[in-house]
Amino acid sequence: MTGGGGNEGSLPPRGPVRHTPVLLPQVLTALAPKDGGLYIDCTFGAGGYTRAILDAANCRVLALDRDPDAVASGRSFIQEFGDRIALVESRFAELADVAEAQGFSPADGVVFDLGVSSMQLDEAGRGFSFMRDGPLDMRMSSTGVSAADVVNTFEQDAIADILYQFGEERRSRAIARTIVAARAEKPLERTSELAALCVRVLGQKPGDKHAATRTFQALRLYVNDELDEVSNGLAAAESVLRPGGRLAVVTFHSLEDRIAKQFLNDRAGRVAAPSRHAPAAAEQAAPTFRLITRKPVEPTDEEVAANPRARSAKLRAAIKLDPTA
Repeated sequence: MTGGGGNEGSLPPRGPVRHTPVLLPQVLTALAPKDGGLYIDCTFGAGGYTRAILDAANCRVLALDRDPDAVASGRSFIQEFGDRIALVESRFAELADVAEAQGFSPADGVVFDLGVSSMQLDEAGRGFSFMRDGPLDMRMSSTGVSAADVVNTFEQDAIADILYQFGEERRSRAIARTIVAARAEKPLERTSELAALCVRVLGQKPGDKHAATRTFQALRLYVNDELDEVSNGLAAAESVLRPGGRLAVVTFHSLEDRIAKQFLNDRAGRVAAPSRHAPAAAEQAAPTFRLITRKPVEPTDEEVAANPRARSAKLRAAIKLDPTA
């Protein structure tokens, strides 16, 4: 994952928008950066949160991103901030090891900005966008199975299950059936081809969410193993935070938010509905977090008007407890 909160259905018709970090004042309030502190931005993206944290206090930031393009584009931060920033290409599952190796464990704060970034959506060649024609890829790290591999080689039932489980697409069976019929004549290789197929199956009314939204979300989450990555990242953040350290998580759709919600509720000793993706909490274990946000913080109408991609964002935050207290 990479920072930026993809919500392509909110993309203005005029085209790409400048990347803007979502809920930035609220995230800074949750993290409360302090001089001498060590902070980890797990989803560097375009560096919006990283820059804001560095500007807020005389602290240091470890910035992570699994997207090599994001890491490459962030090299200018090292020139600007020097040894106050460390920038590493990494997945969430590697967070604890990277933090230890870089001298950021224990940390004073960890932030996640989940989802696909504005830059990835705006770059047609990455294959994330149903509004811009490009190769049907969707991989954040350019390795592993691509979205094209899924739609062209997986069995019909497997495709349908992916669309339903990861995209909550109610017409998953019909879309999967149409995909298999289409690929029998010609492999699906372009985002525009898959988007048009979704429109053909579901229809498209003016003003409604694009018919391909859930299908593209499902393929992206599956290809990048994003839900398990979120679970691994939250568990790793818990292990690297010092007592009094702060965790902030910004999500953009219900599946990720459900994982973050249950994780924090479990760790705060609150009862939550079970999820197969959420990291397991020890039965009747003492709380390890105190919630800062008992209900998610959402963007204001003014922020959504200025940045439509913020529309579905939710912030959840908590403070690590001292187990010896």
